[in-house]
Amino acid sequence: MKDKPWYVYIIQTEKGILYTGITTDIERRFSEHLFESKKGAKFFRGSVPEEIVYREVCDSRSSASKREAQIKKMKRADKLRMCFGQD
Repeated sequence: MKDKPWYVYIIQTEKGILYTGITTDIERRFSEHLFESKKGAKFFRGSVPEEIVYREVCDSRSSASKREAQIKKMKRADKLRMCFGQD
């Protein structure tokens, strides 16, 4: 039985802030963030998540974590280009 794939995702808040995370189930994770579940990130207690704007499949939790770290180090303009093709 093959393990579930891991994903790196970016959520945009109502204020336009970008949040990056990893999960095996993006829709479940978004729901946890959206409905202020105890499992949701503390980040969203002050910023309401609006939509998932980016998702990327990774082979393992390790590769997803490494990719997440790369994305978090990117400049905002580069993240926007990656998510929306904008400058």
